Amino acid sequence: MVTVAMVERAAVGAWLNAVLKPELVKDYCPNGLQVEGRTQIAKVMLGVTASQALIDEAARWGADMLLVHHGWFWKNEPLTVTGQKYRRMKALMDHDINLFAYHLPLDMHPEYGNNARLAAVLGLEVEAMQALLGVQDLLWSGRLAAPCRADDFARHIEEKLQRKPLLLGNAEKQIETVAWCTGGAQSAIDDAIALGMDAFISGEASEPTYHAAMENDIVYYAAGHDATERYGVQALGSALAAEFGLEARFFDLGNPV
Repeated sequence: MVTVAMVERAAVGAWLNAVLKPELVKDYCPNGLQVEGRTQIAKVMLGVTASQALIDEAARWGADMLLVHHGWFWKNEPLTVTGQKYRRMKALMDHDINLFAYHLPLDMHPEYGNNARLAAVLGLEVEAMQALLGVQDLLWSGRLAAPCRADDFARHIEEKLQRKPLLLGNAEKQIETVAWCTGGAQSAIDDAIALGMDAFISGEASEPTYHAAMENDIVYYAAGHDATERYGVQALGSALAAEFGLEARFFDLGNPV
């Protein structure tokens, strides 16, 4: 029988902040403890987004804490606690569950970050990291293990992420160099073009993304916002569990976006 530790919330928060260093990043939301729950933590539910479905699953499992990439209290959102925000917050507080969220600090982390873990999943060779939108190490670049056609790499992405990517650009183009930034970073295709990359990977696409790909001879893969950002929180959660002897479980909502 596996013995699960009970750890002070403050110790968990201190470890997460020491690893991710959120104070160094100017973000669109608060990072760290967003909603306070019980002081002792043994079971940690992991997820991409602090949605109602994740909260309900955490409550059913008896979790003491949620650890997510997309938390709450985003810049420019309404400040009132009504509607969807009220229902989510009430469910979290009714079950005395802590909410910890890390956005950009998790994207950029060299070991547990979304960019790092996506590279590992897809077998990308990392060569450089650079600033994007004023945030250091947010845009990653490198190359494939071996050159291949763009449509062949799309099939590789689908196999690894279990989600078919949207390919924009020349499907027959031979590609080797690639840049990537997980989530909703489709506008960074301009940075990938400036770097001379053959391809760029992010999560979503917008109307201008198509034209940028077609007119600049670059292949763009919209591989899914959720699908490209599942792996960072899982890696971080596993490290947290190992550090303190906690029980961690990832809930895959299966978001198609």
